[in-house]
Amino acid sequence: MRAVSILTAVLGVAGMAALVGFFGLGEVLRSLGEIGAVGFAAICVLHLLLTVVMGLAWRALLPGSNSWVVVWGRLVRDSASEVLPLSQVGGYVVGARAVAIAGIPGTVAAASTIVDVTLEFLAQLAYTALGLAWLLHLQPETAAAGPLMFGLAVGVAAGAAFVLVQHRGFFLFDLIARALGQGWASKTAAGAAALHAALGDIYRHRGGVLVSFLLHFVCWIASSAEVWLALELAGQPLPFTTVVAIESLIYAVRTAAFVVPNAVGVQEAAYIILGATVGVTPDLALALSLLKRARDMVLGLPALAVWQAIEGGRLLRRRTQPAPAGGIAVDATRLTE
Repeated sequence: MRAVSILTAVLGVAGMAALVGFFGLGEVLRSLGEIGAVGFAAICVLHLLLTVVMGLAWRALLPGSNSWVVVWGRLVRDSASEVLPLSQVGGYVVGARAVAIAGIPGTVAAASTIVDVTLEFLAQLAYTALGLAWLLHLQPETAAAGPLMFGLAVGVAAGAAFVLVQHRGFFLFDLIARALGQGWASKTAAGAAALHAALGDIYRHRGGVLVSFLLHFVCWIASSAEVWLALELAGQPLPFTTVVAIESLIYAVRTAAFVVPNAVGVQEAAYIILGATVGVTPDLALALSLLKRARDMVLGLPALAVWQAIEGGRLLRRRTQPAPAGGIAVDATRLTE
């Protein structure tokens, strides 16, 4: 998988560079210049506000937890997914780790991450369905209707399967363990049982699950405001509903290309192809994609730097902690996790 990620990342960067070169670096920079530094700053602030709301969507699954701890975890999760050369799954692990070292039990952090990602994906499916319906309203004869509807159907099936595994997954694990012998995986079974119990506890709080889903759905729609604002500043305005239609399908393409780190190259191609259906020029489409990547860097790099400083401080404390009289070092930080 590491080799696949490296290969797809290299191909994606090459593809992105080829697209910029083909459509003209000067034209792309001109479009970015029209949006301007003030416009870029406004987009970053808007995205940061959305990150706070998405953190609160995660917080709805963790009654009694500190809101800012979960918001911080969400910021670290997104930063790792969009800045580091990781798959989206790698970002989920980093985000769960961030809240775990802030005091949330590890199993609960992992279970709540799984449920939060599931609800966000289900909300994205609703967002995609909304966008596809509006695109078909605007262009009922579009040739993309068939493939897009098929992709949405596959996404719905995948979402249903993901939810089913969370509810019945431990039963499947138990069947496999019986077939192979319980001894080989007793430790894993204990961990799986704790995770399954934590998942069950979260899903039993249906109010929190519903709130989380609705907040994610609102955030998906509101995220289109960033591109809508950029188009306004660039002098190629589009109705907000049209932007929702295009953005929802672009994010669907990104999700389908999850094996490509940061969807590099894939996102740029999607912006060019889908943007062309509503009259967005290729240079502006590329500018929008690069603007999002710059936004992720501006917000993500400081967050990752702070996270690394926290992790480094923990590691330093472990190494400098004196050993007890018996000569065996005790890791006090692990005893508290």
